[in-house]
Amino acid sequence: MDNDKDIFLVGLNHKTAGVDIRERFALTTLCNKEQWAIPCSPNIHENIILSTCNRVEIVACGNQNSKTELLESWASARGSSVDELKPYIYTYTHEEAVRHLFTVASSLDSMVVGEPQILGQIKKAYKMAAAAKKTGPTLNRLLHKAFSVAKRVRTETSVASSAVSISYAAVELAKRIFGDMNAYKAMLIGAGEMAELAAKHLIHAGIQKLYLANRTYAKAESLAHEFNGEAVNFERIPEYLPKSDIVITSTGSTEPIIRAKNLSGVLKARKNKPMFFIDIAVPRDIDPDVNAIDNIYLYDIDDLKEIVEENISNRQDEAQKAKKIIDEEVDVYFNWFQALELQPTIVDLIERNEKLAAAELEYTCKHLNLDDSTKKSLEVMLHSLLNKINHDPLMYLKGENNHISAIERINTIQQVFGLNK
Repeated sequence: MDNDKDIFLVGLNHKTAGVDIRERFALTTLCNKEQWAIPCSPNIHENIILSTCNRVEIVACGNQNSKTELLESWASARGSSVDELKPYIYTYTHEEAVRHLFTVASSLDSMVVGEPQILGQIKKAYKMAAAAKKTGPTLNRLLHKAFSVAKRVRTETSVASSAVSISYAAVELAKRIFGDMNAYKAMLIGAGEMAELAAKHLIHAGIQKLYLANRTYAKAESLAHEFNGEAVNFERIPEYLPKSDIVITSTGSTEPIIRAKNLSGVLKARKNKPMFFIDIAVPRDIDPDVNAIDNIYLYDIDDLKEIVEENISNRQDEAQKAKKIIDEEVDVYFNWFQALELQPTIVDLIERNEKLAAAELEYTCKHLNLDDSTKKSLEVMLHSLLNKINHDPLMYLKGENNHISAIERINTIQQVFGLNK
């Protein structure tokens, strides 16, 4: 029997690909119901796309051809080829796919271990997939289990305590460069969660002045009001760049919003006083060509790794506790998943034996002159015999020999009892 309900996960992340590759294969704009990057097909029955600054991952339910089709659809959606994508990806199947998803949801695979943003990103990805009608019973159950696993990890371990965010790491980098921050001015471009966190950390670090820019001016005003900063109309960013010593960007733009040509007059206005740009967006907000300009220093999300690695080393013990929880929950999920796979064969086996028993009982009763009491006794005896006959094959199916895969056990029972006919 071909298994058409396997779970697959293909992806790349900050460990396997640099920011240039991550932005090249990002699916951020291609996971809406109007333009879904991974179409469902006879091979792929359900799928969810998670595309963030640090990872692009696709979780799917389908058959053995799913992996190839996932990669082909992904590469095609980005105008590339599987050969170009393959060097950076990892693939997980079945239990390992589930374990990886639970690990990601619990923030154990993040650049910043324990950061809370990833769980919200997965919930958003699931919501979008459901709206696009790309999920079904298997992934619905899997994602809800991932959410509960993440909650359990946060409740039962300290893996999230004092966790630093990417925004914190960006501000920490700025502090290492400038030292005392109260003599400097910063501009934040973007008004999402990362920008809001960066604003909090900059204020806490004692920044002298904070400018906040966003394409939606009302959002910039809202953040400016909250952090006692100055809202900047997006079109007026070039006017404020000469006033800014630090610029942190985290927009959702698919194209760079700052290029070298935009900065030609900025340094002159600053009398060549150095500027520091920290780009924590993927795709990147700032073109790498900016780094070629004297007295301008550009850092992207991969440059924050040193700060982040300090965070990771402080959480290894708690991470080990979290991994034990994840292992337990993987077993729980696959008990359910295996039961789902086994149920049709269990029903077929029981119905087969009941039909044979009923036919033999009818044949026997037709040729013997039996009273009702004797017939009843025969029925009870047959029922008891059926339970005993079914017991061993059912235990085998349910995993008494758990070194044999569920698919192999199903195949064996179907062949031995002729169920596949």
